[in-house]
Amino acid sequence: MVTHIARWDLDKTYLRTEFDSLRDILRTALERPDEKRTNPGASTLLREMVRAGIRVHILSGSPEQMRRRLEDKLRLDGITWDTFTLKPNLQNLLRLRFRAVRDQLGYKLPALVKARAAVGEGAESAAACHETLFGDDAEADAYVYSLYADIVAGRVTEDVLARVLERGRVYDDVAAETLEIVRGIEPVDAVERILIHLEQQTPPDDFRTYGPRVVPFYNYLQAAFVLHEDERLAPGGVLRVAVELVTEHRFDGDALARSYLDLARRGHLRGARVDDIARELDAWLSAGAVPASDELRTMSARLAVLADVARERHSTKEVPLPDYLGLVVAHNARRRR
Repeated sequence: MVTHIARWDLDKTYLRTEFDSLRDILRTALERPDEKRTNPGASTLLREMVRAGIRVHILSGSPEQMRRRLEDKLRLDGITWDTFTLKPNLQNLLRLRFRAVRDQLGYKLPALVKARAAVGEGAESAAACHETLFGDDAEADAYVYSLYADIVAGRVTEDVLARVLERGRVYDDVAAETLEIVRGIEPVDAVERILIHLEQQTPPDDFRTYGPRVVPFYNYLQAAFVLHEDERLAPGGVLRVAVELVTEHRFDGDALARSYLDLARRGHLRGARVDDIARELDAWLSAGAVPASDELRTMSARLAVLADVARERHSTKEVPLPDYLGLVVAHNARRRR
């Protein structure tokens, strides 16, 4: 039975993709799979999540025509997945649906609720299946993911959703289909975390309106720390992400520890389970040579102290439901630009 799902975006979340100019778009479309660049630590984290038994569902705004190259890239990285959804841009153009080419609300939200409705089919229990969502700050991921999470939890009424879809200029037939699917979803507080990669270096405070469920992060070690505290990632997974950042991206032990400290100061960590990381590192060291051992020791030693910062800053205070109707006008940053 599926107990946890990770839903991943690709561009600017998993892949280092540029879409700022027509030249960028053409270069991205023509890149061979081996030329596509992965964000540091992303492939290691994703492999570790699969190792932990998490099922991976990919939902990307890249056009359907790029499927083969994107799938080949993921295979090169050793990634396995359950579903792979890409945007039907050619179909949208043929139907003269030009807004749909750039819009994320009218694409990702329907795709997410369809996928959620499918979770309860067969022998799987929707109530027992929780989710972690990965996106970035270049488009509308924080908004769409948060809206989806609150829809699934039953906190967004049908009336509010209908008005959001209307104000968000979602095509009428897509809005009607989305509302119909939502009516059949079993309400459950399923989304544990929404992890937003700060590709555009957006100030983390900009995401506070969505509450503590949304965690903006700068590097994938930070994402690993969060997932480890959520008991979705083994301590060895955290260490393997850290090893990659040291050996391939020139992080030192202090930089690894500062990644934890940044999250702790922003209140995204509880200060739990750092002892598990220390014990796992001790087991690695006792078993033989370990890559980046000095940097890992430095990180591990500092985590014990930094966990106190996390405990002091962490808050369980409830936040109000985001004003999705008010926020929808500005939900797509790339479209505004």
